[in-house]
Amino acid sequence: MPTADLAARRALLKLAATDRQADAAAHDRGTLPEIGVISDGSKRAAELAGKIALAQAEVSDIDAAARKLDAEIDSVRARAARDNERLTSGGAASKELESLQREVESLARRQATLEDEALELMERREVAAAALAAVESELAGVTADVEAATVRRDDRWADIDDEIARLSVQRAALVADVPPDVLAIYTRVRGAGKVAAAALVGDRCGGCQMTLDRQSLEEIRSAADDAVARCPECSAILVRDA
Repeated sequence: MPTADLAARRALLKLAATDRQADAAAHDRGTLPEIGVISDGSKRAAELAGKIALAQAEVSDIDAAARKLDAEIDSVRARAARDNERLTSGGAASKELESLQREVESLARRQATLEDEALELMERREVAAAALAAVESELAGVTADVEAATVRRDDRWADIDDEIARLSVQRAALVADVPPDVLAIYTRVRGAGKVAAAALVGDRCGGCQMTLDRQSLEEIRSAADDAVARCPECSAILVRDA
């Protein structure tokens, strides 16, 4: 049976407490609220970036259509100006003048239609530009939130990492006081996700909080002072005289 003197058994209890603190620190490191803020914010930022690309494309398409329409309006105006100049010059025949007059009237109607379309495009652009600005504003806010959360997370990580490093040094010193065979038992139980060492408080295991039966208690109490006792329920190393 593995043995451990009183100092080693007390070191085991301190080791278990140190490991619990280290486990809690590692858990805190991975479950900081900021991690969720960063994850959710990054996803939202990606969604908004996609919306911005679509909104920018819509504004760009409207601008292209407006430029094309403006060019067509300029062409119609120029043609109408030439026709009006010929009408007022007085050098054309009667039939030609009638034809020019009809064309001028047709060009005027066409120009009016094109200008109405241009006005509609301007209104569409205002709406599209406002939508784009709204999404860009939301993205700026989300980005700022993610950046702030990242700073907070990194600060907390630095503090936690310092604590874990301190506990690691403390653990190394405690491990040195525990016999290798006893440490092997401790490591195996801890690896199963259980409390590996606990005080025996009266008839109760300080690890699983189960009350030991009379036979188990008698075996533990009658064993040699340096004998390593185990909880029959959770397998933790029990420290009797902590």
